[in-house]
Amino acid sequence: MWWKLVSAGIVVLVVAGTGALFYGMRRWKADVRELRAGIEAARSSAASRAYEPSELDGLPEPVRRYFSTVLREGQPAIGSVYLEHSGTFNMGTEAEQWKPFQSVQYVTTQRPGFVWDARIAMTPGMVARVRDAYVAGRGILVAKLFGLLTVVDEQGTPEMAQGELMRFFAEGAWYPTALLPSQGVVWEAVDGTRATATLTDGATTVSLEFTFDAQGLISTVYAEGRYRDVEGEQVATPWRGRFWGYELRDGVLIPLEGEVGWVIEGEYSPYWRGRIEHIEYESARP
Repeated sequence: MWWKLVSAGIVVLVVAGTGALFYGMRRWKADVRELRAGIEAARSSAASRAYEPSELDGLPEPVRRYFSTVLREGQPAIGSVYLEHSGTFNMGTEAEQWKPFQSVQYVTTQRPGFVWDARIAMTPGMVARVRDAYVAGRGILVAKLFGLLTVVDEQGTPEMAQGELMRFFAEGAWYPTALLPSQGVVWEAVDGTRATATLTDGATTVSLEFTFDAQGLISTVYAEGRYRDVEGEQVATPWRGRFWGYELRDGVLIPLEGEVGWVIEGEYSPYWRGRIEHIEYESARP
């Protein structure tokens, strides 16, 4: 994982001048703006402008119940989302080392894309910046100390594209109109509380298993194999996310809290826990 490398650069940055650090932050912000411009340039008009209950015909029962619970008839299709998060990130490998983070995220639903820009407090005065993104079919993960010293730069591979599109898909609970069949999602029943959803973007196809609780809300998402870095190798590993704390935002019922983690040798190991502090929606373009 990228966070294994962060401590390696701490000594280097201790001697870095304030001018270099200022340049690093300016460069970081410019790169984030460029990625946001990239997902904006890739945007297209939505296949459907508003949710209609007739769209649910033929869907598995737990999926029908979910959309009937979280959306209202005529709900505008969500075209883009701006989010602010706070939470903790586990930087440990042998033992848990949860560090506080704050982040902003910008999402577009047609074409799928997002840019997540996080600030993780490693130690007092020591900050790691991380950006995770899916831009026009390209997966990107970059981590730098103070936005200056690169500790991870992974992008452009099929494994990265799969992992980042999977993240976009799993976070659909925050922008549920993107999970509708009219947006290209194919649902298949598993049982009375679970269903599998599949999404294709360009050359990349991902599938997730969604579990719905007694209220009809998404409680977990699960992938049999999402790629993670293991000693420099990309290894497909079971991956799980959990959601809770549902509240209405702009007429949409969404979870405000969640966590994600790997399932390694049958044991669930979360690495991200967060809460939405602010969210804004923009309707899909005509």
